[in-house]
Amino acid sequence: MQGKVAIVTGASRGIGKAIALGLAAHGAAVVVAARSESPPHERLPGTIYETVAAIEAAGGRALPVRCDVTDEASVSAMVEKTLAEFGRIDVLVNNAAVDFPSPLVDMPLKRWEIVLKVDLTGPFLCTRAVLPAMMEHRRGSIINITSQAGSERGGKTVGYSAAYAAAKAGLDRLTWATAVEVEEYGIAVNGLKPAGIVDSEGMRMWASEEERKQFVPPDTMVACALFLARQDARTLTGMVATDEEYVARYGLVVPSVGGTDPGSGSRRAAGSADSR
Repeated sequence: MQGKVAIVTGASRGIGKAIALGLAAHGAAVVVAARSESPPHERLPGTIYETVAAIEAAGGRALPVRCDVTDEASVSAMVEKTLAEFGRIDVLVNNAAVDFPSPLVDMPLKRWEIVLKVDLTGPFLCTRAVLPAMMEHRRGSIINITSQAGSERGGKTVGYSAAYAAAKAGLDRLTWATAVEVEEYGIAVNGLKPAGIVDSEGMRMWASEEERKQFVPPDTMVACALFLARQDARTLTGMVATDEEYVARYGLVVPSVGGTDPGSGSRRAAGSADSR
């Protein structure tokens, strides 16, 4: 990733922060994009500045940019700042997402609209904004962080999250459609979803200590994001799969727990994947 420039949305904490750190550790300059300039809640730590500080402390380059992915002007300004600072955009990771778990019968319209705006309209706006720069260079990689809630029919991840499930199903379809549209420009568009519940600040807000024992670190997601960031339309595009499926299909090596280096460790996962 040396010399590449990546934008990661929702990078103030959780999976987004882990991916941003992983990309930076492998040489990419990372734009850390999120709304959190200060912690939004006492139980929800993490800001864009803290992520940038962690990247810079490790010797990497990063730019904090406050961005509301649901606001067209905010997204455009984020892309303009990226190009002004680094001159190019090679990778976009659409990671920003929210959820308000609730039975559908009790869900207020406002919350339904917020989930769809952040989780589906946000990736649309960010993708549309970076495409001109990628199309000009005829190369790039767009990674949509999606979810099994968008494809499974049982209640494991769908229960009480109808808005989230609908948005993530839409994001899968957006991934496939965009991959077809921009393939001639050499741009890869792929979807990445965690096979298990990733231990993150957001998940810890509502989970009990017993439930957290089933959570997994973000290592596999980071390894897969690094793999996908290196792709273009000639090598891999139009894939939507879990992290475990990518590992199994492409023989990726996952780092030891807590690391970000896919070239170390030996943990592997099993599964199958579907591409267009």
